[in-house]
Amino acid sequence: MTRRRVVTAMTHVALLVSGLAWLYPLFWALGSSLKSDDDFFTDGLNPMPSHFLWANYLNAWREASFSRYFMNTILITLGTVVITLVVTSCAGYVLARTRFPGRGFCLGLVSATLFLPHGYTIIPVFDLMQRLHLLNSLWSVVIVQASGGVVFGTFLFMGYFMAVDRELEDAAQVDGANFHQTFARIMLPLSGPMLATVGLFTAITAWNSFFIPLVFTLGRPELRTLAIGMYAFIGENSTEWTLLCAGTVITLAPIILLFVLLQRFFVNGLAGAVKQ
Repeated sequence: MTRRRVVTAMTHVALLVSGLAWLYPLFWALGSSLKSDDDFFTDGLNPMPSHFLWANYLNAWREASFSRYFMNTILITLGTVVITLVVTSCAGYVLARTRFPGRGFCLGLVSATLFLPHGYTIIPVFDLMQRLHLLNSLWSVVIVQASGGVVFGTFLFMGYFMAVDRELEDAAQVDGANFHQTFARIMLPLSGPMLATVGLFTAITAWNSFFIPLVFTLGRPELRTLAIGMYAFIGENSTEWTLLCAGTVITLAPIILLFVLLQRFFVNGLAGAVKQ
């Protein structure tokens, strides 16, 4: 028993140290965002500022047009999440509850797209957006972002719905509900944890995305997102490091808060929990 307690204590200590080491860059960025330019270079890796300069956040918000970038990022994230949830939940339910010729081949073909890098598909997608006259608009970013997460989200919903007891659907059909009504009134409300899981995955990806917003808004700088706007602090001859750290905190804070609020649903969704 003594040996087991020692091993447990050492494991906890190792995990605690690893966790602090993992979180240290975030603490350092948070502390550096409140430093002066002189303190930033003299304090080195010390995350604690000698004086708290809250004006850094205001300067970052104004000087780099973060207010506009913040709104663009919110619109892109919300649009991507809504489209992804609607498409993946419907597709996942159909694949989980229906059988049709060629279903296995379609699943295999769609699964193969998960392994295609964005660099191989960006040119035809760019050409498609240009032909649809959606280039240099927020809609192009939303559509491309949503299409990138459809396959992964569909498989998550398919596995989730396959674990649900069919007796619930049979009871709904006995009461006169058709296929669409059963999905909208019975199955979709039951998939709350999976909705939160896919929504959180999609929101994090859309919020932090850099490559796609950069390519599809290249001609209109006012449509930049927060991830692209970070480059506004990097000049040709100098970099405003304290404002860059403040911008980093502004960028990370909303997505961290979202994860904290949806953490319980996120864990339940991954575990395949179904509340009845």
